[in-house]
Amino acid sequence: MPDSDPRIHNRLAVLRAERGMSRVDLARAIGVNYQTIGSLERSDYSPSLALAFRLSEVFGLPVEAIFSPRPFVPLSEQVYRAAQPEEVSR
Repeated sequence: MPDSDPRIHNRLAVLRAERGMSRVDLARAIGVNYQTIGSLERSDYSPSLALAFRLSEVFGLPVEAIFSPRPFVPLSEQVYRAAQPEEVSR
């Protein structure tokens, strides 16, 4: 059954924060209006393929590390789960 959520989810806000970039900084780096970055971050619209590749280049990551058709698991959950020891079955 196909996913009923048509939005493209992203990690743009997290990636910007990690790099200390404002929306204006990122917008200038990829040649769009800063309001476009806000719209992308809120998943108000999906990026074109060309825009997705420009973002990929700026962050030095593959497109699929930035965008997904499914919500991303928060990185804190991934790290926390990975740090937990396996439960021992009795």
